[in-house]
Amino acid sequence: MNHFPEEIDPSDDDPDSENSEVNWVDLGDEQQPSSMSFRPSKGGEALVMVETAFLASAASLIWLINFYFPPGPLLRLLFPIPVALVYLRRGHRASWMSALISGLLLSILMGPTRSILYVIPYGLQGVQLGACWRRGTNWWISIILGAIIGTFGFFFRFWILSVFLGEDLWVYVTSQIAQFLEWVFVQLGLLTQPSLELVQAIAFLTIVVNSIIYIFTVHIVALLILGRLGNPIPSPPRMIKKLINIE
Repeated sequence: MNHFPEEIDPSDDDPDSENSEVNWVDLGDEQQPSSMSFRPSKGGEALVMVETAFLASAASLIWLINFYFPPGPLLRLLFPIPVALVYLRRGHRASWMSALISGLLLSILMGPTRSILYVIPYGLQGVQLGACWRRGTNWWISIILGAIIGTFGFFFRFWILSVFLGEDLWVYVTSQIAQFLEWVFVQLGLLTQPSLELVQAIAFLTIVVNSIIYIFTVHIVALLILGRLGNPIPSPPRMIKKLINIE
């Protein structure tokens, strides 16, 4: 005797459903299809763009104010910090975009010559410092790398200004140092004149030392500021902690 299975009505198993189609709108995030769960967040992308543009504008404004109303070395210490903060918060791509946007804004406001003097070296230093701080690099390494970029930026500034002025500014600097050394030799009772190699070596050493002092001071300022913004930089070495009296 043949027995045929009875037809199963879908509404018998799920009395709340009137149709066999699934309403994805009422399901939770875990039940959503895979094609829907991997959509990029438009809100996150917008936040990255806003932060990048805001900090790039802040960097440009600091440079602009310092150029027309210089309050001493205070604002100069903040030049690379906005770009470095972008790196700490949003990564390397946003940091490079921030440095580029700062250069474009300054190019519109002040001209391309003055804008590139910000990007090289301060924009590059911002990216480099942000990369070192995000990876927890030792202070000595980040200071040395920053000083190398600063020294390169100094000579780049000399070169581009010499091109536009039509004069070799390096010759002017070496002549001034030579006159100073001659005065020192006279005061010491030395009858010799400083050689050109000695003058250039002292000039180069002075530029390197100045770059090291500058980037070290930027680390101190970033240590005091960025920690309060929720993006602290790596802890300084013990010797520097004792020097600036922090725990």
